[in-house]
Amino acid sequence: MRSGKEAHNLTEMAMKALSTLLSSLVLFLALAGSAFASETVNINTADAATLERVLVNIGPAKAQAIVDYRKANGAFRSPEQLAMVKGIGLKTVEKNRDRISVGSVRPLAPAAQQAGLKPVAKPAAKPVPVVRR
Repeated sequence: MRSGKEAHNLTEMAMKALSTLLSSLVLFLALAGSAFASETVNINTADAATLERVLVNIGPAKAQAIVDYRKANGAFRSPEQLAMVKGIGLKTVEKNRDRISVGSVRPLAPAAQQAGLKPVAKPAAKPVPVVRR
């Protein structure tokens, strides 16, 4: 039979071991969660299934709308242009900003060229020289 002090020491050791185990589990889950959250998707090349899996608040219909918009209008030049797709607003873009990449932008899709469409983004305006008097 163990004395009260020995039983207390065993209980204390068990609690420390349990605490260490729980701390390790929490740390593991936090690191695993951040690894999943850091996944990015190139909205100019991804298929609908990938868009749906990676982006928050994007279901199958919106993912397909992104692909259809891209096929009709050409590559996205910035994440903000995703808001031009029907059903996707700037709030959704903001929630997904860290998950979205646009990669290198390719020329217009052939269907868009045949329809005579211009790229989604306008080229940057040329700087106007400042004349000082």
